[in-house]
Amino acid sequence: MDSKIFSSSESQSQRQNVPYIHKVGIPPKQNLLKEFKTTVKETLFSDDPLRPFKDQPKSRQFMLGLQAIFPILDWGRSYNLKKFRGDLISGLTIASLCIPQDIGYSRLAFLPPQYGLYSSFVPPLIYAFMGSSRDIAIGPVAVVSLLLGTLLQNEFDPVKNANEYRRLAFTATFFAGITQATLGVLRLGFLIDFLSHAAVVGFMGGAAITIALQQLKGFLGIKHFTKNTDIISVMKSVFGSIDHGWNWQTIVIGASFLFFLLSAKYLGKKNKKLFWVSAIAPLISVILSTLFVYISHADKEGVAIVKHIEKGINPPSVNEIYFSGENLLKGFRIGTVAGMIALTEAVAIGRTFASMKDYQVDGNKEMIALGTMNVVGSMTSCYVATGSFSRSAVNYMAGCQTAVSNIVMSLVVFLTLKFLTPLFEYTPNAILSSIIISAVIGLIDYEAVILIWKIDKFDFVACMGAFLGVVFASVEIGLLIAVSISFAKILLQVTRPRTAILGRIPMTSVYRNIQQYPEANKVPGALILRVDSAIYFSNSNYIKERILRWLTEEEDHLRTTYQPRIQFLIIEMSPVTDIDTSGIHAFEELYRSLVKRDVQLVLANPGTLVIDKLYASGFPDLIGENKIFLTVADAVLTCSPKIVQEV
Repeated sequence: MDSKIFSSSESQSQRQNVPYIHKVGIPPKQNLLKEFKTTVKETLFSDDPLRPFKDQPKSRQFMLGLQAIFPILDWGRSYNLKKFRGDLISGLTIASLCIPQDIGYSRLAFLPPQYGLYSSFVPPLIYAFMGSSRDIAIGPVAVVSLLLGTLLQNEFDPVKNANEYRRLAFTATFFAGITQATLGVLRLGFLIDFLSHAAVVGFMGGAAITIALQQLKGFLGIKHFTKNTDIISVMKSVFGSIDHGWNWQTIVIGASFLFFLLSAKYLGKKNKKLFWVSAIAPLISVILSTLFVYISHADKEGVAIVKHIEKGINPPSVNEIYFSGENLLKGFRIGTVAGMIALTEAVAIGRTFASMKDYQVDGNKEMIALGTMNVVGSMTSCYVATGSFSRSAVNYMAGCQTAVSNIVMSLVVFLTLKFLTPLFEYTPNAILSSIIISAVIGLIDYEAVILIWKIDKFDFVACMGAFLGVVFASVEIGLLIAVSISFAKILLQVTRPRTAILGRIPMTSVYRNIQQYPEANKVPGALILRVDSAIYFSNSNYIKERILRWLTEEEDHLRTTYQPRIQFLIIEMSPVTDIDTSGIHAFEELYRSLVKRDVQLVLANPGTLVIDKLYASGFPDLIGENKIFLTVADAVLTCSPKIVQEV
């Protein structure tokens, strides 16, 4: 029945109207240059950055240029008292959260506590003027602090070589900013997408566990602790000091306030209106624990405290950045890695909250803003700052309206640095460890891991590879595994694209994958294949060999079942968005192989760019222009009478 899709009379009459693709207006060959320009433009510019400047007077173009660099000049014109009220409340709320967190995160980077506060003063001010996100809260974050501290201490000991260590931290921050700003200026933000979502989930989860394990030193009151971050070394260090290194007073303080912090976080999640409870819980913990230690003199009983925090605002650090020598290269390497991770986190946070409030975040502007603030920060005694998810979530729930909330937070940090730092002298290290542990628990997204397992097993391998690499080796190894597996997946998908056999859906002229639609019928005498990818040098040979294998398998099946042999190989080309010279060469080799088998090659529905390149190479002259059709149905309509006659 399938051998007569069309009757002979129908076929002969309809064949006259079958539109060969070369008859419907192939663009001239000179359009290849235009197509090339369009491809370059679409590759580098997903949007048109110059569109607002078109047909505008020079004065207006100048103003638009300033607004592009400083978005505050745009939204600031409509700023009012109502918006300021929301920003004031949210700014004060995130300030109460950031101050204790900053002191704790600086310990992850092995820097004195004031540097964490410095990094929440200058960078948020710069971002408020240049950033495009309304909700993101800027400052040090746990993962970047841990990464920076791990990479820096591989070069210098933070205790024995404190000066060199600090200088290298500023150098790394400078180059982190340069990397971020360069990606934004050159509109190369797509590079951060090479780190897949699954790899990021695994990396963040592993980093969260590593950070929490590192806090056991302060949480248990251990004085001599391993410098390694892998779980085995940390556990050996923890249990190796159980008899003489643990301090029970420290454990009581840490455990009590950790329970309080986790309870506050649970309450805030359970009732969204009580978000402020979890936001101010860290500051309350710091105040209460500091008072307790001061009154009870617990520091005399072995409870480690913060001690001195430098008073005053950020001192200049331009002269401390390495601009020459081997440390320049070290700073560049560390800064590039830290900058990319910070950028990935900030852009993801910005996009998340922008989608929740239904506005657009310009990724390239974000990169320039983040880069600029880190460059300026490196010159004002700051280390790498980025968007903090916990603070941004609090900022969002507190009702922030614009980036002014960052300015409010920055001013509160300024006042703290100027007047309040002596009050933190008796703050126990255990409370800072508890604050960090409670903060990083949220980075372990087990629900996302379960979803990744259900959707894509290869993604799950990437996720677990990054996770196990961080936990059992180091942050660098975990990051390397995450990037490597992400690239491996890209290479696998590019070099091994999917192909499918198509069949006709009964009572229609629609052709679909026979595995997806079991009711679809193959066309006797013809093998219809679809290539689901652009054809490039990286996959052209595989596609050719896969097509020939499909043909061989189908011929073997037909031979054993005594069915008519295959006369036509029809390739559905609509998913093929592009083809290069290697792809065309592979098609020429395929054609020669088919000639030896007495099988005719037919192409259906190649796109404009593909058909232009095929004509430029002379390929239609090789197979015959009447072998290129608009649709698979047209190709079958033309080929089927010949098949019927053979049958």
